Amino acid sequence: MGHMIRVRVVGVALDPAQQHVILLKPVDTDAGGDRVLPVWIGAQEAMSIFVAIEGTPPPRPLAHDLMTAMLGELSASVDRVEVTHLDEGTFHARVVLNTPGGQRTFDARPSDAIALGSRVDAPIWVADAVFDDAGVPDEAVELDPSAEEERVEEFRRFLDDVDPDDFQG
Repeated sequence: MGHMIRVRVVGVALDPAQQHVILLKPVDTDAGGDRVLPVWIGAQEAMSIFVAIEGTPPPRPLAHDLMTAMLGELSASVDRVEVTHLDEGTFHARVVLNTPGGQRTFDARPSDAIALGSRVDAPIWVADAVFDDAGVPDEAVELDPSAEEERVEEFRRFLDDVDPDDFQG
């Protein structure tokens, strides 16, 4: 599998094209250098990760809250999350679970794996090769974190104002 670097989520932000990007930074900067790994993700996954980092429970369980609840009910826990490789610009990840029947590994999108890992404080690891391919110097990342907070506020207001009848075709 090659060597892996442990990372933490330093934030979810918007790039200049208004795409959501999650920033992963080595926990031990000696090992990883001053690099961050930007991983582009969808808006829903971004919101889910943001909610996990901020520790503000959403009014209704998001998909990853559901996964967490199901794992707990089945006496399983997330051992770790690994971003394993890049294939033509697409990141690949896996979730390693501890279950009563031993360790089990599941293929996952990095956004889902990280959203799940962030909820349960599982360690997140990134393969060296991925960092070498896609890591960027810390100062190269110019993002607007305040814009993200506004989006979250907007999202919260949306959730507060949603009337289920609006969705009846």
